[in-house]
Amino acid sequence: MPATTPWSSRRSAVSVQLLTQFALDHGLSLEQCLEGTGLDIGVLADPGAEVGAEQELDLVRNLARHLGHIPGIGLKAGLRYHLNTYGIWGFALLSSATFLGAARLGLRYLDLTYAFHRMTLEEHEGEAHLVLDDQAVPEDLREFLIDRDGGGVLRIQRDLTNQSPPIRYASFRREAPADLQPYIDELGVRPQFGQPENRIVFDSRILELPLPGANPEVALRCEEQCRALLARRQVRTGLSGRIRDRLLSTPGQLPDMEQVAQAMHMTSRTLRRRLEAEGSSYRALVDEVRQALAEELLATGAIRLEEIAERLGYGEVSNFIHAFRRWKGVAPGRFRRG
Repeated sequence: MPATTPWSSRRSAVSVQLLTQFALDHGLSLEQCLEGTGLDIGVLADPGAEVGAEQELDLVRNLARHLGHIPGIGLKAGLRYHLNTYGIWGFALLSSATFLGAARLGLRYLDLTYAFHRMTLEEHEGEAHLVLDDQAVPEDLREFLIDRDGGGVLRIQRDLTNQSPPIRYASFRREAPADLQPYIDELGVRPQFGQPENRIVFDSRILELPLPGANPEVALRCEEQCRALLARRQVRTGLSGRIRDRLLSTPGQLPDMEQVAQAMHMTSRTLRRRLEAEGSSYRALVDEVRQALAEELLATGAIRLEEIAERLGYGEVSNFIHAFRRWKGVAPGRFRRG
């Protein structure tokens, strides 16, 4: 695999749950699905779990090895990815005013999906081109994953518009499969294989199509949640993730940046520079950890605000109350009662 990848290293476990069920439906055993992935039944049963992207790729590798002989198997897997499997990202698309608005929003927060392809939307005369870049996809998985991610695109379009996609033509880099019929059935056209790019071309009229679930206020709130969720996932990776884990392990004595830098064998200046490169800061990480711990402590219902403030490193309870209002928009007492 390339040293750097365009997808997040952590993702929702929903995709591996879908793929595992798909494989079981096609006769594989659970052991065949999960072999070498480091995944277990606990992850498959937890809708809120997260997994590593590498683990999902290992699962895909097992499916491709055991089921790759079935015509259009990756495409069939992708068609199971209904919009409601994407959480808040899917709700954001459903609430958009037009197909174009949904497409732009979806691509803006593509890291919240399960795709392994970078995707871009190009508008040409009378045509909308969706380009899927597979340069970072492991070579042994390109055939299965272009079919799966392509199938996922088709399912999203159908869920949004309640109609078949007005596809004009489609081209893919992968070699032509022995049986083209599954692709013709789903795309409505005969795709070209062995081409320079992965490109699905729609009639541009679809872009202005109003969506039945349009709700501007809901769309705005959903996008805000997408933005926050993406930021949290990014914080959990790289140096930011290591620092966050360190802070969570010592909630009663949050160290300052100098202490953390020393423990990580670097200067505070280097630490600050590397966090900035990840789009974060030490203060933001401390803030996030304090917020998470505050919510957990308030949920117990048995710890006084003064004690919570002390545990989180606030000299005065008023400072904690002010910070909590900034995080949640309500006072901690009201949050606890809610």
